[in-house]
Amino acid sequence: MTLTIDRRRCLALLSLAGLSASNASASSRPVRIVVPYPAGGGADTLGRILLARAGTGLGEIFVIENRPGAGGTLGAASVANAAPDGLTFLYDATGHAINPFLYPKLPYATNDLVPVFLAGKAPNILVTHPSSKANTVADVIALGKSSPAGLDFASSGNGTVQHLALEMFQRQAGIKLNHVAYKGGAPALADVAGGHVAFYFSNAAACTPYIQSGTIKAIAHTSGGGLHQMPRLAAVSDVLPGFEVYEWNGLFAPKGTPAARVLALNKALNETIQDPEIRKRLDSFSVISVPNSPAEFSQFRASEMERWGKLVKSANITLG
Repeated sequence: MTLTIDRRRCLALLSLAGLSASNASASSRPVRIVVPYPAGGGADTLGRILLARAGTGLGEIFVIENRPGAGGTLGAASVANAAPDGLTFLYDATGHAINPFLYPKLPYATNDLVPVFLAGKAPNILVTHPSSKANTVADVIALGKSSPAGLDFASSGNGTVQHLALEMFQRQAGIKLNHVAYKGGAPALADVAGGHVAFYFSNAAACTPYIQSGTIKAIAHTSGGGLHQMPRLAAVSDVLPGFEVYEWNGLFAPKGTPAARVLALNKALNETIQDPEIRKRLDSFSVISVPNSPAEFSQFRASEMERWGKLVKSANITLG
């Protein structure tokens, strides 16, 4: 059977797929974006939204390649060791600043990856089962002080930002927490909803549907400001000053990538986050995204590494 598609219909199909005629013309030189986490996760979802629009603006095709494993270090290593030709980039998350302190022997150095653009920051939300008597951060702390055996807190895995959030919480609150590590955020949320584990610092985007349905209860968020989706929800920092925890995503390039290429991508992504439709989608995920330069992202990475490095060492957390 022979299938014939005329030029007009072909262009329409490309448009439906999120491509433009100018994208198609650049198909001989696709840009590989490595996401070192499974498809469908927070970093993968946000990266696809932003890079699809940025690619259209640049007239390029960005191909997402998911390379999960070892907390994101396998995918990061593949980009750190790639040719700095402007055709390979890494779209990483908070683990980028934590992994150097968790793994004794990484197959790359952090400085092998050059910051391009800080895509966004998303706070966590402290959640519990609806039947819990704890409604505020003060309630959780009081419950902890009256429980010598400690409170059970879930995390999405050892060394994750949720794990470090609970370590930070118990230090600042002066209470004992029992770390219950899960293999990912989904099973942790499921067990909170089922009443099998008491508390969890969940990714805001992941737990919002549970909160809206009444399956779990939100206690407070870890942002320094308010949440667009839940303006009445209190911040943990209202009770524990300085307590801020974000899951962030950003684009990195192999060291040696031409500066002009880095700046071009930074400019395209800065324009992308100011698009009204993109901003609406970011708000729906409770993602905070503001214009930034490669230098500002580099400073942010340094501050995150300093903060999480101290906590990982003091808590004696190691992986690998």
